[in-house]
Amino acid sequence: MRLALDLVGIFVFALSGGLVAVRARLDLFGVAVLAWVSGLGGGIVRDVFLGDVPPAGISNPWYVVTVLVAGLVVFAFHGLFVDLSRHRPKLRLQRISESVKYLDAVGLATFAVAGALKAVVLGAPPLAAVFVGGITAVGGGVVRDVLVGQVPEVLRRDLYAVPALLGAAIVVVAAELGQLSFVVVWSAVALVLGIRIAAIVFDLNAPTPIPSRGEAA
Repeated sequence: MRLALDLVGIFVFALSGGLVAVRARLDLFGVAVLAWVSGLGGGIVRDVFLGDVPPAGISNPWYVVTVLVAGLVVFAFHGLFVDLSRHRPKLRLQRISESVKYLDAVGLATFAVAGALKAVVLGAPPLAAVFVGGITAVGGGVVRDVLVGQVPEVLRRDLYAVPALLGAAIVVVAAELGQLSFVVVWSAVALVLGIRIAAIVFDLNAPTPIPSRGEAA
């Protein structure tokens, strides 16, 4: 089950990384690099934190093949994006941005749960397992965004890290109570995905500091 979650998360995050590279007008090598970083970055950080080395992201052939397949998918449609950018550049950017957000939502949900699940299996303390789940979910996206020179999605106002931590917490609490099951795991994935998509659709934001009167002026 954890392998399935990892593979789904790797594939969709690698797709989002490739699309970000296309949006940034990088060449095919740049597309491949961002796909690899996005798909495997969070998992590599997770494994290093848990002491599970070498990380599965560079030692498990299933993970590497999944990233390669996602990269090939982006390569296959690269020409379409180029043609669209020539004729309707605004539409191209809008569609890529929307696609990246929804792909990130799927990756966020699966990686948050998979990261917490692996931490629990390896005997990490409950609080550490929750944070490992959150780091797994946001790590690859943070590195991807930094490489293309934009503010990482997790640092913006909209709900991103919060649902990931919530999903990880559900897995950890269920494990502590001896109730961790297939249903609980996939329900946690569905909950994180639902919250994140709702945040995208309805523009739900995390609380921000209230500006002072001088700043408001």
